Amino acid sequence: MKKTVQEVMTTQPATVTLQDNIYEAAVKMRDHDTGFIPVVDFSDGHTLIGVVTDRDLVVRGYAEKHSGSTSIENVMTTGIRCATQYMEVDEAAELMAEQQIRRLPVTDGDKLIGVVSLGDLAVRNIFADNAGDALSDISEQHRVH
Repeated sequence: MKKTVQEVMTTQPATVTLQDNIYEAAVKMRDHDTGFIPVVDFSDGHTLIGVVTDRDLVVRGYAEKHSGSTSIENVMTTGIRCATQYMEVDEAAELMAEQQIRRLPVTDGDKLIGVVSLGDLAVRNIFADNAGDALSDISEQHRVH
């Protein structure tokens, strides 16, 4: 029987809202030892709005001379396809490879319920070939661009 995303995902990940600024996102990344934080709307039950990566902070934030008080909305990434808790882990790895990302929000409808990463797949030795292939695809595409 194949493993599902729910079995390997991180539940209750650190999050930010549109009321947070890029400095606050950077501090949360440091404090939670992550380079990826979902942006949610708490007013309607953790609806996923987008994500912020450490790369977003650097490229869209600081490199464009935005101050730490700049709104998350100015640097966040939207339109990422998400995993569901019942998706098989190899499907999640394929989604990551297609989108050239290493982390994937997990949603139930629009509500954020977790995050799954290639590291989650690799550390748990689940579908190591798929996780390795996904990472290889992502790394190869980054070298080409």
